[in-house]
Amino acid sequence: MKDTLHPLKFQPILKDKIWGGEKLSQQLNKKSKSKQLGESWEISAVPDDVSIVLNGELKGWSLQKLLDTYTSGLLGMKNYRRFGNEFPLLIKFIDAKEDLSIQLHPDDTLAKERHNSFGKTEMWYVMQADDDANLIVGFNQKMDAETYLKHLENKTLSEILNFDKVAEGDTYFIEAGRVHAIGAGVLLAEIQQTSDITYRVYDWDRVDTDGNERELHNDIAIDAFNFKMEDDFRVVYEKQKNASNEIVSCPFFTTNYLELDSDLRKTNTHDSFIIYMCIDGAIEISTDATTDSVSKGETILIPASIKDFKLKTTDAKVLEIYV
Repeated sequence: MKDTLHPLKFQPILKDKIWGGEKLSQQLNKKSKSKQLGESWEISAVPDDVSIVLNGELKGWSLQKLLDTYTSGLLGMKNYRRFGNEFPLLIKFIDAKEDLSIQLHPDDTLAKERHNSFGKTEMWYVMQADDDANLIVGFNQKMDAETYLKHLENKTLSEILNFDKVAEGDTYFIEAGRVHAIGAGVLLAEIQQTSDITYRVYDWDRVDTDGNERELHNDIAIDAFNFKMEDDFRVVYEKQKNASNEIVSCPFFTTNYLELDSDLRKTNTHDSFIIYMCIDGAIEISTDATTDSVSKGETILIPASIKDFKLKTTDAKVLEIYV
C-alpha cells in the first residue's frame, strides 16, 4: 500500500434546490454562482454522490476506494464490524432561502425493507438565521394518524405543526419518524445517517419553473410516522471553552461542540473516525506528519488510525462528530 492515511478534506458536492439561496457561497465560500444553492455535501458515500479527496497523498481517491482499501483503519474496528465497507454518515451544510417541504424519514427497519438503505436520524446546528426565521419540528399537540390525515386532506397542517423561532447555536435532534422542515432564512450544519430518503408530505403548493409540483409521498409516509415521540427535539448543551461539549449522543453518531481560543491536544479513544466541521473562525489540524487548515464552512475527517493530533487556533467554533 503506497499511500498512508492522513486527515482528509473532500471536494464539496453542491446541490441546487428550488428552495436554495446564496449563503453557502457568500458566507461559507462554496464555489458556485447559483442563486439556488441549497446544499453542500461535505462527506458523502451516497451512490452517485461519493466524495473525492481534495488534499495530501490520497488526493483524487474516492471515499469508497478509501473504505475498500483501509477498512477499519478509516472507520475504526467497531464501526467496520457494524457497517463493513459502508460509510455511516452524510455531512452537509444547508441554506434555505425558502421553506423546505414538510417531511420525515423512515427508520432503519423500514428503510432497509423498502429501499435497502440506512434510515435517517439527523441533527441540525443553526449557524445563522434571519430575523423571525423558524424551524418546524414535531407537532404542537398530541397527535394520532387520524387527526394528522384530516389536517393533511384539508391543507391545514400548519395548524398542528410546531414552529420554533431560531438563532445561531440552536440545535435540534430529528429522529427518524419525526415530522420537520427547515424554514426560510436558516443556514445550518446537518449530521445524519447515510441516506437520501425523504418522504415529502406537503410542499406549500409550490411549483417549479415548468409549473409542476414536486412529488409527494403520503401513501408511504404514514407508516413512517412515530406519533408517540416526546417533545425532546430541542437540545440544551454546555459551552465550556477549549473542551468537547456533548450536544447529541445516539446510536448513530455523537456530536460535540468546541469553542476554542487556544490550542488543544486530542487523543482519539473512540475507535472511530472523527469529523470536524468548522462553523466559525479557522483551525489547523496537526499530526506527526501533516498540517491542514480548516476554515469556516470546511470539513475534515481524521481517520481512526490517527490517535493523536492537535487543534491549533486562537478563535474557532467547531463541531466534532464520531460514531
